[in-house]
Amino acid sequence: MEPDNLLDSMISPEELRSLSDTELSTLADELRERIIESVSAHGGHLASNLGVAELAIALHYVFDFSSDRLLWDVGHQCYAHKMLTGRCKQFDGLRQGGGLSGFPDPKESPYDLFATGHAGTAISSALGLAWGDHHENRDTNVVAVVGDASIANGISLEALNNLAVLKRQFLVVLNDNSMAIDRTRGGLAYALDRVRLTDAYTGLKHSTENILHHLPLGDEITDAIRNIKDGLKTTIHGRQVFEALGLGYFGPVDGHNIPDLIRLLRRLAKIKHPVILHVNTVKGRGCQYAVEDPRGFHSPSAFNATNGKSVTKSKRRPTWTSAFGETILQAGKNEPKLVAITAAMPDGTGLVKFREEFPDRYIDVGINESHAMVLAAGIAKSGMKPLVAIYSTFMQRAMDQIFHDVCLQGLNVILCMDRAGLVGSDGAVHHGTMDIAMLRSMPGITLMAPGDANELQAALDLAISLDGPSAIRYPREETPEPLPVPGKCPEFTPGKARVISEGTDGTFLCYGSIIENAMTAAQQLTAQGLSIGVVNARFAKPLDTTLISQLIATGKPIVTCEDHAATGGFGTAVIEAACQMGLSAANVRIMGLPDRFISHASRDEQLIEAGLDAPNLAKTLKEMIANSQ
Repeated sequence: MEPDNLLDSMISPEELRSLSDTELSTLADELRERIIESVSAHGGHLASNLGVAELAIALHYVFDFSSDRLLWDVGHQCYAHKMLTGRCKQFDGLRQGGGLSGFPDPKESPYDLFATGHAGTAISSALGLAWGDHHENRDTNVVAVVGDASIANGISLEALNNLAVLKRQFLVVLNDNSMAIDRTRGGLAYALDRVRLTDAYTGLKHSTENILHHLPLGDEITDAIRNIKDGLKTTIHGRQVFEALGLGYFGPVDGHNIPDLIRLLRRLAKIKHPVILHVNTVKGRGCQYAVEDPRGFHSPSAFNATNGKSVTKSKRRPTWTSAFGETILQAGKNEPKLVAITAAMPDGTGLVKFREEFPDRYIDVGINESHAMVLAAGIAKSGMKPLVAIYSTFMQRAMDQIFHDVCLQGLNVILCMDRAGLVGSDGAVHHGTMDIAMLRSMPGITLMAPGDANELQAALDLAISLDGPSAIRYPREETPEPLPVPGKCPEFTPGKARVISEGTDGTFLCYGSIIENAMTAAQQLTAQGLSIGVVNARFAKPLDTTLISQLIATGKPIVTCEDHAATGGFGTAVIEAACQMGLSAANVRIMGLPDRFISHASRDEQLIEAGLDAPNLAKTLKEMIANSQ
């Protein structure tokens, strides 16, 4: 049966070149329809992908990326690219277990060169490919698409600085939609705003024709492009930003006009030194509610595709993110020196209410995690109390700054790390599974993981009171039911664990929210006649060595539980502590994440795969008890 639309007939990008301008425009509409259909059913990145349909078509029309090089930055803009490169029939399974990743993934297709999910990497990796191809005498074109404000990331700027010395073709497509997840911030964003708002920019068609008129053809192109100084009046601000770095600059042009994009890309592909093409796109294009609320529809959960209303089940309990939002709001009222910092993630980290209540104590640095940490260090040195709200996976991008500018200085900087552990459908690029191992080696830092929302507040209270650095980790999911201990949640005291229940046959020694699964496992074993203890460690550093020595001394089985890599994590810290105390840890089993990357699926499916669900935890401890008798 013949496919009833253009998109379903796309086996490879080569077929684009047989389509008319009208058919290419129709194809863009079909791409958007399929993206809305998939994301509304399962969630995913919507607005940014809707904005690049025409750009993806034009790029694949002009270049042959079966041999040429294409890098997407940020990787979550790749949905149209995936469908145009032979993955349309698999798109219904996007971000589901066993289905397509929501990010470029070399395991899926040779058209995906890197697994990318962190901002700022495309120009650097593309530059590396360009150097390698040049050295090996491979005649390739190299294109890096930079969008969602990642051009302002420190790595992008470092790469632009290095790019100017390259003596071969290299195209950076600056996809400018004036948005990251929230509205972009900073000097570079303001410069691009000025480009967008010039009078000449209102005539995008004229802008494109002006550029094409000044772009020569043939062998003289490299020399001629250097002489274009005054002809492109619409580019004055962009030229000031980029040509000062020695890069050619063209634009801004309409990122939704496929014929014009094709003509421009064909000519720019012939330029034998690095150039920037500045395209303006509309985040959420073709979907009115996404256009009106690009922030809310950046990465929505499932929703009604007709009206954009949520169709997700109502939550029984608040999420950790919303609980943190309420906690820091109250903390801001109690502590006038508290300053909240985000790296372009006010919604994702729960800082929106704090921003509204205390705008003079809220800083959004853009996609610049390293800068956020050093900024926080300076603020702490001034006598204020800075808190950096950040995803665990993005905290990794600032490890040197945490070491050099925070911990080495002994400053009271607080890291509140959302999305710690397994994050579900975003998959390996966004899992926060290495923060304990990375931070635990930093002298003087206090590492905490609350077991419920009440403990989150207690942990933050302690962090604010400390003289040195601290980090609090918590996952993406709903908060557990309050821990079943009578009375008020006890204060956090450094190096002091919280015993939830005592048992004579074995103990779950837990770090963080995984305690919910351990408590369920303990209930299952209790129903089988066993006496099981559950301990909420609260601290990975400093550890409650007194309690640990007592538990180990009993000789009864201990299972350490954490939503983190087993290598270098909380369980490893327990084993190290036992060795330091001269104790045998033969009765301790570490239950954490395996030494491999876990693919996208639901978080529950990922926990089962890792053996951290309640039945697997119960099975492990029961086997240890049986073997110890």
